[in-house]
Amino acid sequence: MSRPRLPIGTFGEITFVDDGSGTVRARARFRDWDGTARLVQASGHSERAAERTLKEKLAARTVYLPGTTDLTADSSFKELADYWLADMELNPELAEGTKQLYRWNMTHLVLPHFANLTLREIGVARCDQFIKQQRRVSYNRAKQSRNVLRQAFGLAVRHEVLPRNPMESVARISRPRPDPTALTAAEVNAVRTAIRVWEAGPRVSGPITDGWLGAIVEIMLGTSARIGEVLAIRRRDIDVTSPIPSIRIAGTIVAPHSAGSRPHRQDHPKTAKSRRTIALPSFTAEAVRGRLAMMADRSDDALLFTTRNGTPFSTANVRRQLRRVLELAGIEGVSPHMFRRTAATAINDHAGVDLAADLLGHVDPRITVQHYIRRDEMVDPATAEILDRAFAKQDGE
Repeated sequence: MSRPRLPIGTFGEITFVDDGSGTVRARARFRDWDGTARLVQASGHSERAAERTLKEKLAARTVYLPGTTDLTADSSFKELADYWLADMELNPELAEGTKQLYRWNMTHLVLPHFANLTLREIGVARCDQFIKQQRRVSYNRAKQSRNVLRQAFGLAVRHEVLPRNPMESVARISRPRPDPTALTAAEVNAVRTAIRVWEAGPRVSGPITDGWLGAIVEIMLGTSARIGEVLAIRRRDIDVTSPIPSIRIAGTIVAPHSAGSRPHRQDHPKTAKSRRTIALPSFTAEAVRGRLAMMADRSDDALLFTTRNGTPFSTANVRRQLRRVLELAGIEGVSPHMFRRTAATAINDHAGVDLAADLLGHVDPRITVQHYIRRDEMVDPATAEILDRAFAKQDGE
């Protein structure tokens, strides 16, 4: 008669063997996660000690579920990190820029803290403490660390290395209240003047300019496009011959992801909603026509903005050059992204947040309100009239 089958992850009756040398062996059959029952044993100086050691050994076997990987609960976190990074590289839905960010965050933010620990040693409390330490540095640092940790442990759970993800139970981190800033019309004109003076002046130092910086600013201001999206505009994406001139945002410039590599065009923007066609205001259409007239490359895939060598501009170089030019004019704190917020704020003020969200390429208008719309501190003056009617002093009071 066959013995009853044990449930997976459980053990049967414990028996003891005393070999007469003062050592006792405790034994029990354990049904492993592959469905096979195996005899597990442990030794001690007494039955109680042997049983305690055996139960510890059996408990350890239930910590992880062996799957298709060689990782176990006793593997180091570095092994899991390497495994996760290799798996991430196979994901076709992740942009190269996102992969680069994940690699940097795992290598520089997370690994230095967990590299010498085994997966068994990393629980909720340790993860919670780590994220809180990162939050003391900055919200973004904590957010980026939490993201890669959750993904790495999530992969371990899916591949049956761990039974649960410790990151699912860590405390929420507080998000700082954003205070979106945008330029006024006077500030926009001050920026234009500063760039125009720089482009017309002698080149004592820095790159020779053909008006590219001013044109980039006019396009960012007139489309709300991200700097990488502007630098990725091709001749085929532009229509300035129709009654309503437009630009199609259909790609972005990706930063170099390894030593010796160069910026390159990615054939899709940040999100699916980011792919959009935008009608151009007159000042942007004028800047685009000026660039088209200067282009030597007449092919459809020619970029509107390239270096003298014909390669894509680096977003970092454009940011740096804009900052230098404006500092010469005594203007500080202006970044390319501020033009995106400035355009969104103007559209919101005149036509509402839904249209502003469409212009930005946002699926959720709440993101637009929270991160891109400058708050108008002026309360509707109608409140004064209403309160006057309610509480105005009567004659003779």
